[in-house]
Amino acid sequence: MRSLVVVAALLLYVGSVAAGPVNEARAHSNYQLYCQGCHTPDGTGYKSVPRLKGRVGNYLRIPAGRAYLARVPGAATSILSNKDLAEVLNWIILTFGGDSTPRHFKHYTAQEVGKLRARPLVRVREIREQLHRELGYGEK
Repeated sequence: MRSLVVVAALLLYVGSVAAGPVNEARAHSNYQLYCQGCHTPDGTGYKSVPRLKGRVGNYLRIPAGRAYLARVPGAATSILSNKDLAEVLNWIILTFGGDSTPRHFKHYTAQEVGKLRARPLVRVREIREQLHRELGYGEK
């Protein structure tokens, strides 16, 4: 039994290293430059902008929600590299997700972000409204 626990811990560690550690200073700086203008410094968002604080982790509970985070135009069309965008997404989830974040969420990788952002969303509001219905809360 103990060996299974050690193996499980090792696999979690290897998975987190493969995803790459989050450089908090760099990710926070990139958030400030490319995200906080709409989502605000504390992630509460302006009136027509989705709230990140206390909610963003819920998107990880459904595959379409996970894809949505990397495909919204502000993310998908930003000048950030795939690696930097993955890092910012992971930082946002860790910083603002709170109780909404699944306990062992899978970190975004540069490869995953590259595939997702290659197809930015066009009908953002419609897709967000659908996701919010699936997640069980209102528009914002």
